[in-house]
Amino acid sequence: MSNKTAGTARTPHSLPADSLNTKDMRRILASSFIGSAIEYYDFILYATAASIVFSQVFFADLSPSFGLFASFATLAAGYVARPLGGIVFGHFGDRIGRKKMLVLSMMMMGVATTLIGLLPTTAQIGVLAPTALVLLRVVQGIAVGGEWGGAALMALEHAPASKRGFATSFANAGGPAGAILATLVVSAFSAIAGDQFLIWGWRIPFLLSAALIAVGLVIRLKVAETPMFSKLAEASEKRKLPLLEVLRNHPRAVVLALLATVSFYCCQGLLTVWGVSVAVGEGVDRSGVLNWKAAGAVLTLIVTFWAARMSDRVGRKRMLVLAGIVGIVLAYPLMALLNNGTLWGFAVAIVIGNGLVQGLLYGPIGAFVAEQFPTHVRYTGASLAYQGASVVGAGFTPMIASGLVIAGGGGFWLVAVFWMLVMAIGLGAVLLTRESSKTSLS
Repeated sequence: MSNKTAGTARTPHSLPADSLNTKDMRRILASSFIGSAIEYYDFILYATAASIVFSQVFFADLSPSFGLFASFATLAAGYVARPLGGIVFGHFGDRIGRKKMLVLSMMMMGVATTLIGLLPTTAQIGVLAPTALVLLRVVQGIAVGGEWGGAALMALEHAPASKRGFATSFANAGGPAGAILATLVVSAFSAIAGDQFLIWGWRIPFLLSAALIAVGLVIRLKVAETPMFSKLAEASEKRKLPLLEVLRNHPRAVVLALLATVSFYCCQGLLTVWGVSVAVGEGVDRSGVLNWKAAGAVLTLIVTFWAARMSDRVGRKRMLVLAGIVGIVLAYPLMALLNNGTLWGFAVAIVIGNGLVQGLLYGPIGAFVAEQFPTHVRYTGASLAYQGASVVGAGFTPMIASGLVIAGGGGFWLVAVFWMLVMAIGLGAVLLTRESSKTSLS
């Protein structure tokens, strides 16, 4: 065996050292973080474009309000597809391994995102353009639906018990990291292309995905399968339908984990998608909005790691309860700031809402969800709950918020009430679960 091979291999049944600062763990955490960042770059890139581009490129024949609604509907299609991706990838991830599914999900995402960048407009090919856009968005949704479960479990199932939350947060932190990259790239090409942004400038960030995916695949192919799955694969026969076992034996865990996760996704949908469209629609400088959105994501990244580390010390439930209370208290003032039509108002709302509230939720949530399920159905169960929450929490939230503004006569107060209600539901779900940070994984 070569030195290179020896350096990258793990003994299948060996337990991880009581540290994350080992060669194998550094590689695993880097793979989870960078791989998730690249996939979420692609996924969030679409959300950004849906906020400021697609209504004018693929739905230009509609009124501005209905064009934005249609653009958000295509965004929702990707979120609707995420549970399907979680189920399909979870099924095979629980049967043949986590690593293979991660490689496949990354390839699917890269191809779909690159093709969006090459897609002709509605003015060029008519209704085929938005139809193809929706289909490619669905492929993105399926891919990212399989991504999170695999990346989170690769980190969690390799990590020592005392550091599972912090290790899993590397997969979660890929989300805001990808959002930072996507936002800054769109902002840069918005400035470079100027008046040509809606013609060709928006396409370049999508085409850059091909290069990023190539880098991600090289990193992912070097990590080993998790020791928990390797031991399970040798000790028992493969499960034919993990989904049926999850629904039959763990329905309560699925429902509570899903409801707890919705609050995080609601923050994301309200602030980073709907909030961006509101600010730009009210005449706030587009580049300024995108740059502050990136700044909010930087704080999200920092708070995510801190909250995850704290969840290893004081428990997942305590950190999620804290996040829920903070979210309820700040919902109305943040919505007021978001809708005041100024860059400073948007900046404060996005930094506090996206950075603090979402970060507090995001840090513990990955380990919290995964720890609700046993190893042999963990990929399926965790993905079903997490991706199911993404549908309501982020996929439909921009549409719901737009509808609530119309119902409220143009005011934002109904959106604030909606946010408070979602946070309260998530808080209640967390209180009904067991503390999982100190339990051993079966």
